[in-house]
Amino acid sequence: MGMWVGRGRKARAAYGFDDIALVPGSLTINPSEVDISWDLCGHRFQIPVIAAAMDGVVSPRLAIEMGRLGGLAVLNLEGIFSRYENPDEVLDHITSASLDEATKIIQGIYGEPIKEELIHKRISEIKKGGGPVVVSAIPSRAERFAKIAEEAGADFFVVQSTVTTARHIATVVTYEACLELMDCGVDALLIGVGPGAACTSREGLGLGVPQVTATADSAAARDFYYKRTGRYVPIITDGGMTSGGDICKALASGADAVMIGSAFARATEAPGRGYHWGMATPHSNLPRGTRIRVGVAGSLEQILFGPAFTEDGTLNLVGAIRTCMGSVGAMNIKELQQTELIIAPSIKTEGKVFQRAQKLGTPR
Repeated sequence: MGMWVGRGRKARAAYGFDDIALVPGSLTINPSEVDISWDLCGHRFQIPVIAAAMDGVVSPRLAIEMGRLGGLAVLNLEGIFSRYENPDEVLDHITSASLDEATKIIQGIYGEPIKEELIHKRISEIKKGGGPVVVSAIPSRAERFAKIAEEAGADFFVVQSTVTTARHIATVVTYEACLELMDCGVDALLIGVGPGAACTSREGLGLGVPQVTATADSAAARDFYYKRTGRYVPIITDGGMTSGGDICKALASGADAVMIGSAFARATEAPGRGYHWGMATPHSNLPRGTRIRVGVAGSLEQILFGPAFTEDGTLNLVGAIRTCMGSVGAMNIKELQQTELIIAPSIKTEGKVFQRAQKLGTPR
């Protein structure tokens, strides 16, 4: 399997979200009647969406609200919330600065040591708010921080790195690595290397697999492992999704849930007061590629449940999942994972003359 890329060298074709489309089903279902819930470690969550462990995305406040709405949010134990007693002051300092100033400020911020008492405090804040507590750390700090997080009452601990395998004491993209980690006893796997808006692994290291292929390969490992052991390990596609359509494609490719960041960075509840850095659009008078500060998209509830006031698919994400499942005839996520996929590189441009002219349907 694969194509020749040179004499004696083959490469396997791999696909991302823009390369495929979902085929409508032979029957349809009322979107309000589909079940989009999923299970993690014996706990059932109402929406298959997790907010990523990024300082500009998840704070205790957002984690509490995400839990109230039926999802999960991961707090980074190595970020500003475990380094500063008052992280709002730090965030205000960053968001009020110019791009050049902000870069210098950020470089200095993470020189402050992580404080164990602040880990306890942040976890306690989320617990008091009634939300499930999910925290993360890199492999080298995981053993130490996991003990602290457990003592403080955290419900889930996420180990995140660029590439994780069983031999590198869990972000992966390959079938074999997934099986090894499942054999080690992980409860779920994050899938994706380099697709995130702020990740540079693909540019800096040349590492990565497009998310549709990475998800499908990992889901195959999950299913094989389940048949062999009877233990089901959920697959969570992490990164590369900017719209409801991307999320639907990730679930249809085999994911049980998705982890996203940039969509929530624009929420009013986000740590940076709903601002994030983006790229200037062709409509602006700035040079192409210029980084600009982008404003809020709405509340977390509006991003998840609508109503949407844009046409680019970045609002009402849960509504998109439900409508997609109804259109392909899937009553639940397991059935959505069986949806017929087609390779369709022209799906976003075919017949879209007026949309392209008006820049409609493009995430802002």
